[in-house]
Amino acid sequence: MLTMWHSLPVVQRGTIIIVLIAVGLANVGQPYPFLAPLQHVPTVLLALAAPWLIRRWQLSTVSVISIGLFFLVHTLGGRYIYSNVPYDEWALALTGHGLSEVFGWNRNHYDRLVHFLFGLLWTLPVCRALMARHGMTRALGLWAGFAFIGLGSALYEIFEWLLTLVAEGNTADYYNGQQGDMWDAQKDMALAQLGSLTAIIAAKLRRK
Repeated sequence: MLTMWHSLPVVQRGTIIIVLIAVGLANVGQPYPFLAPLQHVPTVLLALAAPWLIRRWQLSTVSVISIGLFFLVHTLGGRYIYSNVPYDEWALALTGHGLSEVFGWNRNHYDRLVHFLFGLLWTLPVCRALMARHGMTRALGLWAGFAFIGLGSALYEIFEWLLTLVAEGNTADYYNGQQGDMWDAQKDMALAQLGSLTAIIAAKLRRK
């Protein structure tokens, strides 16, 4: 593993280190210590496995940065179990107006943003990995990336459902972050696919 680590380009290693530092900072004075492991342990495990994953899937530096950005916004959300990310307070301090006040929101929408970014930031790395490792055409790789986002979103929502069957107390409710919306899972998956479609359209426009 150390050999794989040292073989990575400096920017890729730096991206992994930044993600691990972000996870560490997110757990300083952690406001939800009982839920934090559900949010952050998978990120740490993936970061530690990243040298092997990057080499296996021949990920480019741009792809690693893209995925790293996703994990940074996820880590921020994980600190506040998503439903409590204080973006209204941040916006109020900067502009004098909260986002919920400006847009008329009645729920915390940070989770919606991260689902959209999952589609936006993962589609092209998946496409490039499939092109490099399996010789897919660019067009097929893009649509395979779109399908990957759909599968990943569906598996995540199924995991959240299974968690409700085994978790004690309000743990599952806090983790799922439905905030009273019975269609939360469907909206999350739709936003992920919208993000993926946005990435595909942008990629095609850049080629024209």
